Amino acid sequence: MTTDNKSQFRPVAVPDVQLAGFWGKWQDAVCDSTAEILLDRCEKAGMIQAIDVNQPSPGVVIPIDEKWTGSTQMFWDSDLGKSIETIAYSLYRKPNAELEARADAIIDMYEKLQQEDGYVNAWFQRVQPGKRWTNLRDHHELYCAGHLMEAAVAYFQATGKRKLLDIMCRYADHMITVFGHGEGQIPGYCGHQEVELALVKLARVTGEKKYLDLAKFFVDERGREPHFFTAEALRGGRDPKEYVHKTYEYSQAHQPVREQNKVVGHAVRAMYQYSGMADIATEYHDDSLTSALETLWDDLTIKQMYVTGGIGPAAINEGFTDYYDLPNDTAYAETCASVGLVFWASRMLGRGPNRRYADIMEQALYNGALTGLARDGKTFFYDNPLESTGKHHRWVWHRCPCCPPNIARLVASVGSYMYAVADNEIAVHLYGESRLKATIAGASVTLTQHTNYPWHGDIRVNVDPENSSQFAIALRIPEWAAEGASLHLNGSTIDLTAAVVDGYARIARTWQKGDVIELKLPLELRPQYASPKVRQDVGRVALARGPLIYCVEETDNGSDLNAFVVPKSLSSHRTKTVESLDDAIAVELDLTKEDASGWNGSLYHTRPAEQVPAKVTLIPYHLWDNREPGNMLVWLQSEK
Repeated sequence: MTTDNKSQFRPVAVPDVQLAGFWGKWQDAVCDSTAEILLDRCEKAGMIQAIDVNQPSPGVVIPIDEKWTGSTQMFWDSDLGKSIETIAYSLYRKPNAELEARADAIIDMYEKLQQEDGYVNAWFQRVQPGKRWTNLRDHHELYCAGHLMEAAVAYFQATGKRKLLDIMCRYADHMITVFGHGEGQIPGYCGHQEVELALVKLARVTGEKKYLDLAKFFVDERGREPHFFTAEALRGGRDPKEYVHKTYEYSQAHQPVREQNKVVGHAVRAMYQYSGMADIATEYHDDSLTSALETLWDDLTIKQMYVTGGIGPAAINEGFTDYYDLPNDTAYAETCASVGLVFWASRMLGRGPNRRYADIMEQALYNGALTGLARDGKTFFYDNPLESTGKHHRWVWHRCPCCPPNIARLVASVGSYMYAVADNEIAVHLYGESRLKATIAGASVTLTQHTNYPWHGDIRVNVDPENSSQFAIALRIPEWAAEGASLHLNGSTIDLTAAVVDGYARIARTWQKGDVIELKLPLELRPQYASPKVRQDVGRVALARGPLIYCVEETDNGSDLNAFVVPKSLSSHRTKTVESLDDAIAVELDLTKEDASGWNGSLYHTRPAEQVPAKVTLIPYHLWDNREPGNMLVWLQSEK
């Protein structure tokens, strides 16, 4: 690959980071439970039989929707891909010969399934043969290929086994002949983005620039006129106006990507598109893509994002509606969408550390995404409301089980989101007990974080270069900690005012063995008020501590959660550990509560309720519904 590496920050490889503490425990849950559960439930659903040419095709297991003309069964390759990717990452932490053997067997099946020209897709080979590449708008072929590519890269890096990587390279080589503007080629792209970012990963691991070029082609073609989806529908004898979603905004194909300035449509598709665009911007130094992405970033984070980092409020399109439309009890906020936001944010950091992206990455990671996985790693949320009457619970599986392996692969690979490296700089984006081994400026360096973050804000970083070496370390100072943070190097205070650029404290020097950086981030309970334009949150306040959004649950506070009134001053709060939530830090707060006893059975009254002293216990939002079922609330009444 011959792209210029100047000013490019790339995430470190998953095996280069060893985790303990907070994220280590979550990774243990994935290793001990989730990775095997994913394969078990995929097998039970019929996904293994679907790719096994030695067994009869299962046919249509999940009925085809007449309006859509598709079935969620079409996505099964993607579910297996993400499950194999999860297994690959889990093997770094806990080798598991049995699980690896099961993954090897699935890979063997894909090798036998692959056609001579490189094409491989269970649905279009075994259920609807002859229809491949005929409906890219609706049928997810390239999306499935992308997830298998990501699995191939991860499995190769984890095990050294090339079989799946070779399969997907052959498939990608086939795509290069299929897509383009040459005679007989298809000038198109997938209705569900994903292959774009997967091809970048494939290019990076193989060094083949041709895969980058194909990813760039898909990005550049999207939304151009004459519109590919319209031509494709007409070519297939379909009326383009009968599109089930009525508008190409659904798949962000309504305009060329560089002209888009509003985040619209299906939330997961949008996040994957922007992730692919950001990768291409980094690899090709494409300022036009970066400029478009910066506009879209502000549109999302200033007008359309939940305080949890959840995105996409509506179930009807699994995506975006109007500006400032953020209902709490009906919030869709799909787990996959927040996972995708983490992907996008991390890739926006490819052109240099910037707090505006890393802060949102952390917010979405801890609150919007992690909520989708139960603490034991066995059950999952698909949608993530910010208010519940006790009827919303994690499920075992789903007709469209995209979220379980998506959050599992993110947790299992989270170390690669914590750090990024350029030629002469290490960026520390996220904090947590961890050890990084990297090569900077030609020298081997080990960075070790000692911290109980996010429960506590003291972070000690031991810097151990193999030999004395000159490079820079950039440490994120979160916006919520900008006032009160302190930084020391070998006991000497560093002036953050002078050192911070774009929200990162940059220390450039010749590093020696034994150098120590100490960062202290204040973890005070702080209020979060929504814009007055968010009608659902008027007169309400959410509470945050560090990167975590907190909520109240019925099991701690009784069922009448909307009666609590949070005071302007939060000085009376206390912290405590909750053993049943793996010693998570909960917050106790003195406040008042509306007393409804004077209503005497009346539904309405001429005077408001009296307020009486009360106490409330708040827990991190990502841990709700891990104990007894009951009501839950993020946005509490605020004292007027």
